[in-house]
Amino acid sequence: MPDGLSVLLELNGYTYRLDKGFWVKFEAYLVNATDHIPHGISYSITLHDRHNKRIVGFDNAHGFSPPSRRKKFGCRKVTWDHKHNCEKVSNYDYESAAQLIEDFWEEVGKVV
Repeated sequence: MPDGLSVLLELNGYTYRLDKGFWVKFEAYLVNATDHIPHGISYSITLHDRHNKRIVGFDNAHGFSPPSRRKKFGCRKVTWDHKHNCEKVSNYDYESAAQLIEDFWEEVGKVV
């Protein structure tokens, strides 16, 4: 499997405890490729604090519309690959499973 995909799939279902009560959870499995999930992987990788609040997350479990710069009219692109930083949601440009894992741990390193 290319680009770390086998590693990501093997992490499915794992929860890891980190220092200071933080913990991470991995969910990843193959799905049929669609317009919303062209890479054929459904994933959710999250960092939680000791109160079980999600602090960082990368997923494609649902679509969201990024804020538009236009005030009244215009279409919004619904994107599925995205990341959560506390309450802020932003687009995530999925490149590969290996890059996803690397980007996640980079964000975790900023918090923990």
